[in-house]
Amino acid sequence: MTADQNLAPLRSTHPSPVVFGTGAAIGVLGGMIGLGGAEFRLPLLISLFGFAALSAVILNKALSLVVVLVALPARLTAVSASEVLSHWPVAVNLLAGSLLGAWVGATWAVRMRSSTLYKVLAGLMVFMAAALLVTHTTTLGTLALPLWAQVPLGVVAGFGIGVVAAIMGVAGGELLIPTIVLLFGQDIKTAGSLSLLVSLPTMLVAFARYSRDGSFAVLGANVRFTVIMAAGSVCGAVLGGLLLGVFPDLVLIPVLAVILLVSAVKLARHD
Repeated sequence: MTADQNLAPLRSTHPSPVVFGTGAAIGVLGGMIGLGGAEFRLPLLISLFGFAALSAVILNKALSLVVVLVALPARLTAVSASEVLSHWPVAVNLLAGSLLGAWVGATWAVRMRSSTLYKVLAGLMVFMAAALLVTHTTTLGTLALPLWAQVPLGVVAGFGIGVVAAIMGVAGGELLIPTIVLLFGQDIKTAGSLSLLVSLPTMLVAFARYSRDGSFAVLGANVRFTVIMAAGSVCGAVLGGLLLGVFPDLVLIPVLAVILLVSAVKLARHD
């Protein structure tokens, strides 16, 4: 861990309504497009609440884990557990890469200088904005690859997604869902459920790596903040899910992409 990241973790003193409201607003944004909203939460943890890059990533990862744990049972009411588990080879294929990717990504994040991590996060924000636009404004087909090509590509894709998810502290659904549709030919609803099954163990591996360097101190110093924002995020995600489809994707998605791009510019300029 570099010297500038090995500082005493910031303890947030923001009022509870602000923390809850921010989490809820992010949850609504994510819920309206079928995601957890972690991509939008990360820049706010840095710019609004003042956390350093690595601390913000770890807090974001903890909050993402809570949202995924809450979303998984709800998702299984839309797609039965037996149906999801019948596609276990898809999850295993992606996990073969994503678990290693999560470990590597967390290792890189811990070892980066803060100034470098801010720029890496900015670049990933631009990447996520592009993924958001492609996923929600185009019709995803399937590559229909033979098994001998599909399996190694699944491992490579999983590795890349694991790296991104670990560095940003996100669940990775924005990347996992289109990958499952394109590479494995699953429908969008099944892909959403499978993405959660891949996200959960991938996030736990990233957590395990972060914990080795004492990086979890930020969670211990901000238990109240984390609990309140998690509650807001879950409530917002539920409300956002109820609003799913209310706003046309051709209006909502470009707005969300612009938010990510503006956040990227701010992070790139962060010292």
